[in-house]
Amino acid sequence: MSNIPAELRFAESHEWARLEADGSVTVGISDHAQEALGDVVFVELPEIGKVFAAGDAAGVVESVKAASDIYSPISGEVIAVNEDLGGTPEALNSEPYTAWIFKLKPSSVDVDLAKLLDAAAYKSAIGE
Repeated sequence: MSNIPAELRFAESHEWARLEADGSVTVGISDHAQEALGDVVFVELPEIGKVFAAGDAAGVVESVKAASDIYSPISGEVIAVNEDLGGTPEALNSEPYTAWIFKLKPSSVDVDLAKLLDAAAYKSAIGE
């Protein structure tokens, strides 16, 4: 059974989004996603300054099983990336909710976050 923190919002494509105190949104992949991927061996991070619409491909997570796109769960501009994942991509397996991938300055945070699933809806969506 996956760990699904109640304070996060989730995309159906298995990214999580956390609204930070400064108004930015931190993005990562869910525990369910990392379990499905298996051992993560590489993370392609988006470029700082790149602007995404909700649902745009923003990067790639490669595992021993497959490569999977990471989608931006909300619209916004990339303001930070987790450079630590370059040397320790496996952190996405061991700490999926601490090992974030990128941060966004959201375009319309309230509207976009409201479209994402809460923990209960995500749990239902993944069949748990």
